Amino acid sequence: MDKKKVRDYMTYDVVSVDLHGTVHTVMEKIQTTHHDGFPVVDGNVVVGYIAARDLLFVPPITPVEKVMSGNLIVADPDMSITDAARVIFRSGIQKLPVVDEKNHLLGIISNSDVIRSQIERVSPEKVFNFMTTLKKLYGVDPTLNRGTVPISDLLPTQSKIYEDELEGRIYEIKKGLAEPIIVVKRPNRTILVDGHHRAVAAKKLGITALDAYIIEISEDVELGMERTAHAMNLRTLDDIQVLDYARHPLVALTHRFAKKG
Repeated sequence: MDKKKVRDYMTYDVVSVDLHGTVHTVMEKIQTTHHDGFPVVDGNVVVGYIAARDLLFVPPITPVEKVMSGNLIVADPDMSITDAARVIFRSGIQKLPVVDEKNHLLGIISNSDVIRSQIERVSPEKVFNFMTTLKKLYGVDPTLNRGTVPISDLLPTQSKIYEDELEGRIYEIKKGLAEPIIVVKRPNRTILVDGHHRAVAAKKLGITALDAYIIEISEDVELGMERTAHAMNLRTLDDIQVLDYARHPLVALTHRFAKKG
């Protein structure tokens, strides 16, 4: 249900620094733009990043390539904003350059952009939009309730989750901050639509039921997401694979591009 992409929140007008410049030019850009760091480019290809802290005790005539960070994490514009948030906050970085398949600089996404995107999270409006989609696709008349659902009854529809976000959801549940999950309940089936990290986190904590937006369908019709779950051999939460964030297919390191070419 999360359709928000990096391209929807990133800054397209990016101030960059030339690889062949000096620390003096970086200092000037900091003064004129009030930014605290910049992607370093060779032409339009991202090769590193330089931050204000990198300039401490460095002579102004020092070449940029001598002080920049060359092992930089970059992202694809089609990466989900949620995954970008995971990378930014897990890595402790403030800005993530966005590049195309040839590592050309397209934009930049910052931690403040991510925070802005996360203000809009699970809401009744999003649930109603999903219900409207169900009506159009299957000709059903769903109803919405708010209640608790047993975790053991959930049919997952997502085959992979990420370890660091799982840790975050465990923390939220412990603090009583977790949002409701979203499920579709039809005869003899409870389908988990949104909230896989929360559901797995709750299971790990020994919690047996979760607060949920429950979309009920009286008609006995198999949904497309159920068929997808079956194709991925998903039956219970135990079938979901937990991955480290760094294995996300739309995250890369600049040195990988350098090796290619």
